[in-house]
Amino acid sequence: MRSLVLAMMLILGLAAPAVAAQPEKIIVLPGAKSAEGITEGRGTTFYAGDLFAGDIYRGDVRRGTAELFIDAPVGRAAVGMTADLRHDLLFVAGGFTGQAYVYDLCTGKTVAVYQFTEANVGMVNDVTLTADGAWFTDIRQAQLYFVPISRSGGLGQFRTLALTGPAGDASGSINNNGITTSPDSRSLIVAHTTRGELNKVDPRTGASETIQGVSVPGADGIVRDGRTMWVVHNNKVSRIRLDRNTTAGTLEKVITSPIFQSPSTVAKFGDRLAVVNAKFDTGFPPTADQYEVMVVNS
Repeated sequence: MRSLVLAMMLILGLAAPAVAAQPEKIIVLPGAKSAEGITEGRGTTFYAGDLFAGDIYRGDVRRGTAELFIDAPVGRAAVGMTADLRHDLLFVAGGFTGQAYVYDLCTGKTVAVYQFTEANVGMVNDVTLTADGAWFTDIRQAQLYFVPISRSGGLGQFRTLALTGPAGDASGSINNNGITTSPDSRSLIVAHTTRGELNKVDPRTGASETIQGVSVPGADGIVRDGRTMWVVHNNKVSRIRLDRNTTAGTLEKVITSPIFQSPSTVAKFGDRLAVVNAKFDTGFPPTADQYEVMVVNS
């Protein structure tokens, strides 16, 4: 498998120019013992998590600062996350706990805890917002989880959506990972790590189809702005342009950096990307002395 992944990396590297990015800023998450997820807040604010402690940091990509925002209760985890700025809520995937957490962005207090699946059976990995709720991925099981959000910000009971087609392939050790919406907001786009592809998912039926022309082996976090997507994978970030129907994509650019160290997720701020150094190359759990967010050109 490793030789196959390396071969695919070489093919991808030949498809578009690799641009070495010197980070504009390196923002340390003070006291963090691990890192994984990140999302945009208001203005230049970002939120990032300590994967194994569950703590949430709040930072600013313009000032280059970060501080502890939520000291999570023991036993929580923080993987992918997204901020609902309309209702001042932060949705956080809880990884091996099988849970998801919703925090108040003003106070940092816990609003809700969802137990989507049994601990250590599934792994709740990432989350995205739609007009009516939040969708979470599970890297171990062929299903998504949906939490409805009312217009007033009220949270409803979750439901589970079984996946079919390529996104329904749960045969690998890491399957459905990063998630976002399609440009027309009618579908979800899910990154499949083992298959190295992006799949478009119907949120009503769970049916999926592969977005053609895209090869992203080891795909992890994703972010979209219009028809342009950025995919973190194999120690780099690939920029991909989607077609009008979200049926195919074209690789435009491969962003690398000498200080990328197992980057996991990405958030976008204008023409800048904020990328988390998860440092999984040191082990799992990782054993690095510090964890940081790097700000690079998009």
